[in-house]
Amino acid sequence: MTALRLVMLAATAAAAALAVAPAPAAPEPLPTALAVDGVHLKVESSGGEFDAGGAVIGAWLTRSAGIVAAYYGSFPVPAVTIDLRLGPGSGVQGGSTYADPDALIRVRVGQEVTADQLASDWVMVHEMTHLALPDVGPTHAWLSEGLATYVEGIARVQAGNRAEEDVWAEELRQMPRGMPQPGDAGLDRTHSWGRTYWGGATFCLLADVDIRRRTHNARGLEDAVRAIAHASGGLKAEWPIERVLRTGDAAVGTTSLEDLYARMKDTAWAPDLPALWRELGVSSDGETVHLTDEAPLAAIRHAIMRAPARRS
Repeated sequence: MTALRLVMLAATAAAAALAVAPAPAAPEPLPTALAVDGVHLKVESSGGEFDAGGAVIGAWLTRSAGIVAAYYGSFPVPAVTIDLRLGPGSGVQGGSTYADPDALIRVRVGQEVTADQLASDWVMVHEMTHLALPDVGPTHAWLSEGLATYVEGIARVQAGNRAEEDVWAEELRQMPRGMPQPGDAGLDRTHSWGRTYWGGATFCLLADVDIRRRTHNARGLEDAVRAIAHASGGLKAEWPIERVLRTGDAAVGTTSLEDLYARMKDTAWAPDLPALWRELGVSSDGETVHLTDEAPLAAIRHAIMRAPARRS
């Protein structure tokens, strides 16, 4: 048999194989509605389909809502629309949250986003957390952004979606960026990125530790923010920050939030973060975070990362 004949036979066989091979399956469509722990998620998207498929996207939204519901005892609102803005590239690329007149979360997601990227995503949990705090106005954006930054990591640890060491490593690395810089006039008057996100998150950590110290670990920040969410209805309400903090303090039986706000709102007060890490038993050798149970506040560190009971 000639070489030409062999080539022709091979080409014929390849064509036949292609003719009978099944066409690639089309991506599953996005779910248009999901129900998670009593909350109704309406899902909207425009611009095409995600390569990962609708089931993977739905699992991401369901998981994120469940994480937030577990931290707050229930999801902050009974219904929310999730508007997914499809774009080029991969990953979850940022978002924003609204509540006027109804709860709406708009998130940019790359068309090539993968299941692994969605499994480790922080953006959706961060945005959903915004729904639980009343609108305190732009002057106090540090509280809304700082609280969402702080709660995201802890809530995901409590749900088994993130490693505790990873959260402490992030705080060790990022919270110094939230400390006052030259010319700082306090959280209410200094609106840099570092002060807004990580200065606010530092406020939340300090408040969490102080509440637990004063209550002998019987209460924590999650009890305060649960009460705030329950009393206000969340982001759709407009509350002065004083009412927000007073409501949270009343729920835990301390004045931790109000005292800390008085200290940090209009002065460049900086906590001793290295001393706090030592007391909590958190250290780093530059590559690995080490947690020690011999530290004075190790029990508080454990309690912060432990899933709270479903009490309001």
